[in-house]
Amino acid sequence: MGRSPVSLSRLKLGKLKVVRRQLLQRYEHQPFVSCLAGLYGCQWRRYQRAKAQPGECCCSRLECTSFALLIVTFFLSLIFLYFWSEAQNDYNDFDWFNFGNLGFWFPWSVVLLVLAAALFTYIALLLVLAVCLLSEGQRLYLHWSHKIGILVTLSFSISATAVLSDLWSKEWTTLLLSFQVTAPFLHVGGVSLMTFLSWPIALHFFRMNKRVRQVALLSLFLAVLFALYLVPLGMYSPCIKEEGTLGPAPTLIGHRGAPMLAPENTQLSFEKAVEAGGEGLETDVTISYDGVPFLMHDSTLRRTTNVHQVFPNRTDAPAAMFTWPELEMLSAGSWFLQRDPFGTASSLDADERVQVQNQTVPSLKDFLNLAAEHERLVIFDLRRPPRGHPYRDSWITRTLEVIHNESSINSSQVLWLPADQRSVVQELDPELQQTSGDHASIQELQEEHIVRLNLHYSYMSQEQIRKYASVNISTNLYVISQPWLYSLAWCAGVHSVTTNALHILKTLHRPLFLMTPDEYSLMWILTDVVSAFIIAAIFIFHWWRERGLPFWSGSRQVNENGPYSKFRTELSDVWSISSISVRGEAQNSPITPSLPTISEEPPV
Repeated sequence: MGRSPVSLSRLKLGKLKVVRRQLLQRYEHQPFVSCLAGLYGCQWRRYQRAKAQPGECCCSRLECTSFALLIVTFFLSLIFLYFWSEAQNDYNDFDWFNFGNLGFWFPWSVVLLVLAAALFTYIALLLVLAVCLLSEGQRLYLHWSHKIGILVTLSFSISATAVLSDLWSKEWTTLLLSFQVTAPFLHVGGVSLMTFLSWPIALHFFRMNKRVRQVALLSLFLAVLFALYLVPLGMYSPCIKEEGTLGPAPTLIGHRGAPMLAPENTQLSFEKAVEAGGEGLETDVTISYDGVPFLMHDSTLRRTTNVHQVFPNRTDAPAAMFTWPELEMLSAGSWFLQRDPFGTASSLDADERVQVQNQTVPSLKDFLNLAAEHERLVIFDLRRPPRGHPYRDSWITRTLEVIHNESSINSSQVLWLPADQRSVVQELDPELQQTSGDHASIQELQEEHIVRLNLHYSYMSQEQIRKYASVNISTNLYVISQPWLYSLAWCAGVHSVTTNALHILKTLHRPLFLMTPDEYSLMWILTDVVSAFIIAAIFIFHWWRERGLPFWSGSRQVNENGPYSKFRTELSDVWSISSISVRGEAQNSPITPSLPTISEEPPV
């Protein structure tokens, strides 16, 4: 029996409802696309936009160049942002370096970090907008203002990286060290990003009608993806170790006291360091014109005293050319409140501000007595006086006189760092702990009776530290103030660190990053497996979607190449019915009712 007219009408009505529902679902995203195109290319109106047909390029040559430049800028700005954010340990040195060259104080390091973060965020948002537009089948058009913004960000990233590489090349070592802590998390982030990008890549892969483009796109994507999957194979970190093998935390030595809590190289700063739990105190010693060793890091008094007010004509004179009575006239604390180098002055109460204001330049004798009173180790750099100074040739013996005859400290508490006349010093006082700042061989160190090394943290090496420890030479690294860097030193077996942040590092009871090899392997494999599963599912979904949903018409299955044909809207493919064939059993010829084709609306 043939189907009745009522059945045919219901069949047609049901299919029309399906098409109508699909159309409505796809046009629901119209405001979303308008927002994307408006933010990316200022194309807020529908008629301003164009669609990317399957197999076609997503944009013109100029826009392709802009999009490629956007990708390059994204990665360069990301590299610089990561590089500078990991260099926070040395921000204070960077700001004081600029102070010495420019003559005034300004927190350039923080400004640079904020600017880098803002520009990277801007570029990242543009890239997200571009990816979303491509996912919606839109041709890219980048507004000219954004093109200028990309060029500005690219120029900033390249020039800032080049200048900092020239002035602070050692910061690249810091960058490499940071990977020993952040690499596992960067791996997760990179794999997650590639998983997210698999959606638009799969969409365009199955819509391309040229095999060469498909192969190139898929090959590039898989090459990057598998490289990320295998990156952990080449990773090394001392913080990935078996449970129970972590050694004791490195002891803390206050760098010029506690410079984040009080003015550096003042009695108050050293008292704060003792209160914070520092087991050692580090300083710098210069000898006055009349033979009094005093504490001063710089060769002049300009940075950390008010010499410009008391002796305006001697602002740039060497500190060693001042007599002790002249040095006692200077304030060594007012600059701390004015410049606030670590942003911590606001935390001081009224009494502490008065104390800071009244700080003077301390003598070596007062420093050693304070250390002796609290039974703390001391380590100091000793500056040789300039030519024409009365104590230029007797600076070592004058310093030893203060240690032996004028202070109450025990020689065993002193880590003797100056390399000049080391053999003479050892003969005069064998109880001094001979300390070297040179990265020399074990044989050379033993010949000079070195018991401790004082090295920059960029020389951190678990293997070298173990070698030195095997012959009873301990290692001190300077200056470590960031918790992640201290955690790395802890895992590497460092014995002590010199730090600006005693009050922060003292609160760490375990390294920030510490896991066993089994835990790390599980994290790595699980990340890769989940990512591979999601990416495979996305590619399968797009393959299934592009082939079209099959449905049954009469007794045969019909796909997109039959009754349905595809045409493009601003979001994706929209199905239209060109014809519906209904075959009757008792009729000689097929009944072919036609439905009008659903077409796009003309531009408004």
